[in-house]
Amino acid sequence: MHQETWSPLAEPALGSDERLSFTTAGDTTAPFVHWFASQLQAVLAQQGHMLRNGDVEASAADSPVRLVLNLCDIDRPRPVHRRGQGTFVATIVEGPDNERAVMKAAYPVLVRSLSNMVVFNTRIDGVLESHFITIEQGHYVVRHSGDDEMFFEQIYERIQPLACSHLVINNDYVPDLPEALWNGDEQTRQISWAGTRLDTMGLLPAAFPIHEFLNERDLRHVKRLYGIGGLSYGNLSARAAHDSSTFWMSASGVDKSKLQTIGRDILLVTGYEPETLTMRLSVPPAIEPRRVSVDAIEHFMIYREHPSVGAIVHIHAWWRDPISSTQVNYPCGTYELASEVAELVRQAPDPSRAVIGLKNHGLTITGHSIEEIFARIEGMIVPQVPMS
Repeated sequence: MHQETWSPLAEPALGSDERLSFTTAGDTTAPFVHWFASQLQAVLAQQGHMLRNGDVEASAADSPVRLVLNLCDIDRPRPVHRRGQGTFVATIVEGPDNERAVMKAAYPVLVRSLSNMVVFNTRIDGVLESHFITIEQGHYVVRHSGDDEMFFEQIYERIQPLACSHLVINNDYVPDLPEALWNGDEQTRQISWAGTRLDTMGLLPAAFPIHEFLNERDLRHVKRLYGIGGLSYGNLSARAAHDSSTFWMSASGVDKSKLQTIGRDILLVTGYEPETLTMRLSVPPAIEPRRVSVDAIEHFMIYREHPSVGAIVHIHAWWRDPISSTQVNYPCGTYELASEVAELVRQAPDPSRAVIGLKNHGLTITGHSIEEIFARIEGMIVPQVPMS
């Protein structure tokens, strides 16, 4: 779509209670976790969020509880099975004192509890620290300065994006990909090359072995909710040569250094259905497709508005020089994160060559082509993402 005819996408429709409902789950008896949850609930109530009592699993899929505070013991995190993607889960646990390898300790809890975020609490030299770990390996910290009210207001600022965001990760597969594209084209070969290049640059974190932490029931639940069979990080896309309104993109949960099969490793995104928050994909008829990357909605917005953008690379790293960054830590795959990134691309001096920081997460880089992006990033990448 050309820029002169571009118009903003319709925002997700909201029910009267959809943004503001929360509840608790879990069976821990740990006094600290219950104290933490009660303080956070008080702030949620002050901010206008409404407590909804009842079984999360029994809540209606068309009117889900927006946020679940899952109170768990660290050695036996209880999974929360919800009916729809509209429910976000933040699991709260108390870790041992002076736990410094927080990611290693907390990430398995995140996966085993089927959560969007885990709040891992530890005392470092007597000071309470709340570490927020997200599924895309985001990690940021709030430290208690001695003022409970200020501390839990900061905790709320980290949790609130969960309560107010909308996942756009459903996929509608249409088996109509032209036979001439079943083995890909020059754009898909560039995406494959880029995945290999990111691997040699050390910019592809090892995929998390999700199968080692979840039983078959929970694996099925994760696949139904999030469309993933594994956890991998970063993504690549390129505008299609045969139809400039579409784009090729890497799949979710795959080894980005081995992107080969069309419909499984790389998919053609052809549209977005706002009524159902669904990305539309064209796939070969004789293949069982994987889900496209959760960031497809973000790439869709950028390609739709900027015809000069020919490729987009997303990596979990940072830029050497100062860059514009998102201000809210919305979860990946949400309409809200996509909108914020798209707005920053829009504000860039040259949207076709933008470098946008995603707070506590990584970079979205636009370019005229995959090759052009990699030429620009040479010597500019900082492997460690700053956390705030």
